[in-house]
Amino acid sequence: MIKIRRRTAMLGSVAAGAAGLARPAIAQRAVDFSGRTIEWVIPFAEGGGSDVWARFLAPYLSKYLPGRPNVIIRNVPGGGSITGTNEFFLRARNDGSTFIGTSGSTQFPFLLGDARVRYDYAQMPPVLVSPTGGVVYLPTRHGVRNASELGKLKDRELVYASQGATSLDLVPMLAFEVMGLKVRHVFGMRGRGEGRLALERGEATIDYQTSSAYLTQVTPLVQAGTAVPMFSWGVLDANGKVARDPTFPDLPHFVEAYEMMHGKKPSGVAFDAYLAFFGSGFAAQKPAMLPRGTAGEIVAAYRKAFVDAVADPDLQAKKGEVLGDYEQGVGDQVEAMYKVATTIAPEARAWVRDYLSRNHNVRFN
Repeated sequence: MIKIRRRTAMLGSVAAGAAGLARPAIAQRAVDFSGRTIEWVIPFAEGGGSDVWARFLAPYLSKYLPGRPNVIIRNVPGGGSITGTNEFFLRARNDGSTFIGTSGSTQFPFLLGDARVRYDYAQMPPVLVSPTGGVVYLPTRHGVRNASELGKLKDRELVYASQGATSLDLVPMLAFEVMGLKVRHVFGMRGRGEGRLALERGEATIDYQTSSAYLTQVTPLVQAGTAVPMFSWGVLDANGKVARDPTFPDLPHFVEAYEMMHGKKPSGVAFDAYLAFFGSGFAAQKPAMLPRGTAGEIVAAYRKAFVDAVADPDLQAKKGEVLGDYEQGVGDQVEAMYKVATTIAPEARAWVRDYLSRNHNVRFN
């Protein structure tokens, strides 16, 4: 059982990873969805980020799937996205007529071993992975001008306004721990906007915002001289390695910032844990998968359709507010990105559970 400030969730074991996913072979027979309706399951309510993402992409996928089927969105909210994902994994037909899109808040329970989880990412072949990003910044009153000067803060307690120990704020929590910063996490924020306001009021002394929120809400603070960016989370390249965020190409990513502060690359079990949750929460935040047991030729057809959809000139012209400048994980890139986002080594998982238990009142049976 997990207990976090009166919130309870049952936990179990996590699958070893996505290494067992079979690569689809070249299509052995023609795939044709003519006259059919394809359901894209989104285990969240209408109007949220994942719903907007799927509804934006669906017409382009329809255009490039063989036979140009109608692609509709089916929202199945509940259980923090676990309910709909469980239903899909256990019952979805593997004939290509349905697939699912999840998000970091679906991947985190899987990685942590929530016993409510019945889905196994290792058994669902990925066809698309969509990244997002974020930037860590400080108030200028700290006197830290860039990531190379973060060592000035190593003995100072910082305050971070958090949404919860097992929310997406687990990523900055682990990042600060790996970096060796002393950060006190104050829980109860209802969104990152509240975290930013806490920093502006002087109640918090370190914060991060997603890429879009940083550009619109924090850039004015930087321009006014009251805030300074430190590093981005970064993205994953085609080999699953951390690279600079294309939205912030002049900012070091987390791994570079660590090197600037410590003079060496990060390593060890805590860093492995950080990479797993960073992948799930940001660098490969929204994957789309077909049901387990889907034939290789159907997987190949979907992967090619997403390659073509992402390259569509109309999508490229309109992608800004939904997909941003991030390169979508399609084709040959999809498996490496997906593996990072849905895999955690047993020792890293054990380390996170112990860390949360000792430091943030999370209890595991």
